[in-house]
Amino acid sequence: MSAKAPDPRPLPSDAELKILRELWVHGASTVREIHDRVSKEWPVGYTTVLKLLQRMLEKGLVGRREEGRAHVYRAAVSAQRTRRRIARELLERAFGGSIQGLIEAALPRGRARAEELDEIRRMLGRMEE
Repeated sequence: MSAKAPDPRPLPSDAELKILRELWVHGASTVREIHDRVSKEWPVGYTTVLKLLQRMLEKGLVGRREEGRAHVYRAAVSAQRTRRRIARELLERAFGGSIQGLIEAALPRGRARAEELDEIRRMLGRMEE
């Protein structure tokens, strides 16, 4: 199996990631729909959401189609691939590529639930196979 070519699109900013999460959960949406959902937890104006979506369209993070007078946006990048790219960048930038360092930072002593540790052990077992 060949490795996939690196994604040439830039990683989303924190604000763009908030919008992408909405599109991943709710699917294609108008600017108004996106704004109505994100503004419940993030004090952001309609025009800011519109500008972010326009910038995301230029970056290739979203696609857009017209429905009457409204523009409907959809995620052009998958949640899984985006999360992996962000995790790889964090791993390299903050931990010099050390998975052990990342895990030690992510799981401080006494903070992980037994179920989480069991799932991590299962994941490691699958990786060793």
